[in-house]
Amino acid sequence: MAHPLQLGFQDAASPIMEELLHFHDHTLMAVFLISTLVLYIISTLMSTKLSNTNTIDAQEIEMVWTIMPAIILIVIALPSLRILYLMDEVSNPDVTIKAIGHQWYWSYEYSDFNDLSFDSYMIPSKDLLPGQFRLLEVDNRMTTPVGMTTRTLITAEDVLHSWAVPSLGVKLDAIPGRLNQTSFIISRPGVYYGQCSEICGANHSFMPIVVESLPIKEFLNWSSASVNA
Repeated sequence: MAHPLQLGFQDAASPIMEELLHFHDHTLMAVFLISTLVLYIISTLMSTKLSNTNTIDAQEIEMVWTIMPAIILIVIALPSLRILYLMDEVSNPDVTIKAIGHQWYWSYEYSDFNDLSFDSYMIPSKDLLPGQFRLLEVDNRMTTPVGMTTRTLITAEDVLHSWAVPSLGVKLDAIPGRLNQTSFIISRPGVYYGQCSEICGANHSFMPIVVESLPIKEFLNWSSASVNA
């Protein structure tokens, strides 16, 4: 959960998000080194009296500033491509959940259970209980088991939406007539918040996403109780 004046990302709750955080730090270090070098060169040029303004042939330095950027790009691109393929990998999911975007709420259907589906509406501010978050709490949370691969099929019924949960490293567009899919493994029990990340209309900011991760026994108990309800 994000907090006021937070400068970094939310704590990672999935292996993919951990990889994204490592990649962010890796890339930021490269940017920091490049910025430091450029600042040093600029300050040196501004503080040094130029004694010779004639054009000088310098093949060595030209080779260096041509090859070095290529090496830096490769160092950044390789881990980026690795994470991109990891995010697209969906193999042998343990649970499949279909998320459908509406104006302006989400519906969830559990394909592995009979008659397990529900709508998820934002709780109005006047109905919030102590400790609940304004504009983020919903009446029915999407519930998943801890440590198991969850495949999420994402689509929309009316306009473009986007299903995004930052702490899980998931953000995928919900498009009418198209079925997108992603997968994630939640590392620990907890409640994780997100919001629609597509400008989908007047109430775009009022269709939150709440994912609750439970141990497998509690998840099975919850699914049984939800089916029998």
